[in-house]
Amino acid sequence: QVQLVESGGGWVQAGGSLRLSCVASGRSFSSYAMGWFRQAPGKEREFVAATDWSGRTSDYANSVKGRFTISRDNVRNTMYLQMNSLKPEDTAAYYCAADRVYKLGRSYEYWGQGTQVTVSS
Repeated sequence: QVQLVESGGGWVQAGGSLRLSCVASGRSFSSYAMGWFRQAPGKEREFVAATDWSGRTSDYANSVKGRFTISRDNVRNTMYLQMNSLKPEDTAAYYCAADRVYKLGRSYEYWGQGTQVTVSS
């Protein structure tokens, strides 16, 4: 069982930066692949970024590539999403997720409650 808690969301002007954190409780955090997803009002939840258990492999949605960076600290049981050059279209609730299998789809086993990111123009 893994419990995930996101933090770091907030309001920022376009062009600004935010760093999201996802703290995992439970053992064996380092054995889980981790992902970030987001959901804007009226839209489906979409993939943002993922990293494997080691942090050496990662993937990004085309919409965030070059602006967002996913990372993890297996000692602190924490995953991060550094978001730079934010755009109004990045406004959404951001969710972290964990699964024993590295994947880019939405079928992750464990999910956090989400943190809101609002980017104003």
